Amino acid sequence: MNHNNKTANSMSKKKGAFDAQAFLDSSGVQKQIKEFKRSDVVYSQGDAAKSVLYLQAGSVKLSVVSEAGKEAVVAILGPGDFFGEGCLAGQSVRMGTASAITPSTVLVIEKSEMFKVLHEQHDLSDRFIAFMLARNIRIEEDLIDQLFNSSEKRLARTLLLLARYGKEDQPHAILPKMSQETLAEMVGTTRSRVNFFMNKFKRLGFIKYNGVLQINTSLLSVVLHE
Repeated sequence: MNHNNKTANSMSKKKGAFDAQAFLDSSGVQKQIKEFKRSDVVYSQGDAAKSVLYLQAGSVKLSVVSEAGKEAVVAILGPGDFFGEGCLAGQSVRMGTASAITPSTVLVIEKSEMFKVLHEQHDLSDRFIAFMLARNIRIEEDLIDQLFNSSEKRLARTLLLLARYGKEDQPHAILPKMSQETLAEMVGTTRSRVNFFMNKFKRLGFIKYNGVLQINTSLLSVVLHE
């Protein structure tokens, strides 16, 4: 069995996510691993879009700034997420800014190399397509959430998503440290409203503060409540 077949087999053993180590070990793949400290900028809005990035460890915030200077948080990414994939669809510049929320390890793959591995490594291609479909579904759900749900429900859903609720490998993750201003930008409300609802969630036992923010699955009742 050649090296590429070994890589493909090792990648297929992991059903839930792309096996980054197998990808790193595969022959002929040009890549770069970068380490970022908290608050470091991975790339900035307007930078040339020449690579796809894969988050191996840590948390990354994607944000966009309008011409008027208003910032909106588009997503908070965790290990196993791709980002910067717009370059594969013809984007010449970055449409937003990516910055590390916690110390993060990022795999950087040049656009031409990404096209090559997607063509040659079907396991990676399948997982990348699945990720993109899941991302599109998430965007649709976020839009529906913004249009029809109260800010309390939107905050509860955001906290559950950040905690990776429902993931087999990490069903009750502790949230990375982030400000209430960031949460307000994600939810589309004010910091004072976020503070009000966070205190309410804490009083009801849905969340806990012990130096870090822990989300209890009981918070799901807020999302499901009509």
